[in-house]
Amino acid sequence: MEDKPNTNQPGPDLSPERQKELQALARRLGYRFKDLRLLDQALRHSSYAHERPESGPSNEQLEFLGDAVLALTISDLLLASFPQSSEGELSRSRAALVNARQLAALARHLDLGPHLLLGRGEESQAGREKPSLLADALEAVLAACFLDGGLKAAQKLIHRLFSPLLETQARLSWQDFKTALQEFTQARYKLSPSYHLLEESGPSHHRRFRVEVRLGPEPLAQGEGPSKKQAAQMAARLALERLEEEGGGGG
Repeated sequence: MEDKPNTNQPGPDLSPERQKELQALARRLGYRFKDLRLLDQALRHSSYAHERPESGPSNEQLEFLGDAVLALTISDLLLASFPQSSEGELSRSRAALVNARQLAALARHLDLGPHLLLGRGEESQAGREKPSLLADALEAVLAACFLDGGLKAAQKLIHRLFSPLLETQARLSWQDFKTALQEFTQARYKLSPSYHLLEESGPSHHRRFRVEVRLGPEPLAQGEGPSKKQAAQMAARLALERLEEEGGGGG
C-alpha cells in the first residue's frame, strides 16, 4: 500500500480563488497536496454534486475510503499503545476516538465548515454546522491525503490529529473509572453514582455480570464483565464517556 497515482478524476480545474482557499486549508492540515482537486472533492457534498454535476463527484466514496484508512491507523496506534488490552477494550477505545461527535469536533478545529461545497438545501439548513456533514468531510479529507500521498502521508496526518486524544485515552485506560466518575459527577452535579446488578449468567466457571450505573433515578450506562467489579468499572467508563460527550468534552 505504498504511494501510487490516483486514477480517478476528482473534478475540473479549480479557480485561482478556490486553489488559494484550499492551499490555506492544506497548511492547517500540515500536508501539501500534489493534486488539490482531491481535497476539493473531499469537501464536495452530494447535494452540491447533484446540483452541479459538472463540478465532479461528491465526497461519498472518499468518505468510505477514509473511514477504512482511519480505522486501520487508529487500530495500529491502539495496539502499540495498549498491548495488554483485550479485543473488546481496543474496540471500545477505537469507538471513543473515531465516533461522529469526535470527528465533527476535529473538523471544527480545522475549520472545515467554511470550505464545504453544499447544495442550496443544505446551505439553507446550516449544513456547515451539521456534525454528520463535518465528520463525513473529515473522513473524506483523510482519504484525499491517502490517494494523493499514500498510506504514510495519511497516517502522519491521522497521528497529528489524534495523538492528543490518544494521550487522554492512555491516562484514562488504567485508572479507576468508578473513582473518576464519582469525582466527575460530584463536581458537575453534586451527586454520586449508584451501581445495580441487573443480571448474572453463565456456568460457575464462566460467570458474566451486567451492572447498570445510575445518577439519581437516571440510568447512565451498563457494563458487562466476568466479575461484578469489572462490570461496574466498564459501566463507569461508558457513563464517563457519555457525560463528557454530552458536555462537549469541555467540562
